[in-house]
Amino acid sequence: MTGVAAAAYPALICVLLVAMAGKARDVRGFAAIIDGYRVLPSSRRLAAPAAVAVLAAEATAAVLLIPPGTRLWGAILAAALFTAFLVAMVSVLRRGLRVDCGCFGSAKRSNPVSIRTVVRAGLLLVLAVMTVAVPPAGFSVTHLGLSGLYLCLLAGISRFRRRPVPPESPPPAGLRPGARFRVASAPAPLSGDTRPTLYALISPSCGTCTAMLRAFAAARARTRVIMVSAAEERPVREHLAAHGVADLPLVIDPDVYEANDIAWPPFAVITDAEGTVLAAGGTDTPQRLDTLLSRVTSYRGRVSPGAPA
Repeated sequence: MTGVAAAAYPALICVLLVAMAGKARDVRGFAAIIDGYRVLPSSRRLAAPAAVAVLAAEATAAVLLIPPGTRLWGAILAAALFTAFLVAMVSVLRRGLRVDCGCFGSAKRSNPVSIRTVVRAGLLLVLAVMTVAVPPAGFSVTHLGLSGLYLCLLAGISRFRRRPVPPESPPPAGLRPGARFRVASAPAPLSGDTRPTLYALISPSCGTCTAMLRAFAAARARTRVIMVSAAEERPVREHLAAHGVADLPLVIDPDVYEANDIAWPPFAVITDAEGTVLAAGGTDTPQRLDTLLSRVTSYRGRVSPGAPA
């Protein structure tokens, strides 16, 4: 049993380094995900320092785990990290928030906190505790083989398929097709542009919104796209610029969620030129956004093939 526990440290090193590398590729995006958890006081101000601290802690823990002489301290640091991650994820689930996990950085596709991510963090915590509990030993081939099994188990949890997600989430009662979308003044369409308008409701503190920015930008090939946020204008523009979509038109409307009975972002509303809703719904994945756009062809305001992009 001691040998089984002693073999956990190579798996921990691998996971910590991969997670650290993923976060380091987009520190701003990871900070936005931390902000979305809403577990820090003044989270918007502390999110960036917290992101750097997590990166440093993961790198330090991985390095300390390598030599037997410092392995105990690396395992203790890793256990503290995984405990913090686990507590934050459970808190998100209890509050009913939909937040991107951020476990391996700011992912291009949505990876929301779920029972699956909680189980994975719990298993990593168990591996760290196992490493703390046994005397450090030198590397052996047996350790490598058992660590491979641990990594396969972690990968299996990550790939576990949940029940199929419905193709779209139902829009609020006030945003059925034919209703009026209430939003602050938006840029007028270019002359001759008869395409519908996609209002993408986002928040810079929402990790899933960040992951969806590229999908919203890509939708410009099919419709006009206008970003909408209830946050202050400057941080929103900085957030869009940091993720390469600063050219998207932006409307700041602090009342947009309450006025339209929308719970939280990311959410999309597609309207015709007069502001009449053609389709609306949650867009936490590119697939949901595609489903929403495909519905527009069922209503007036069909995309014109010759409309300008």
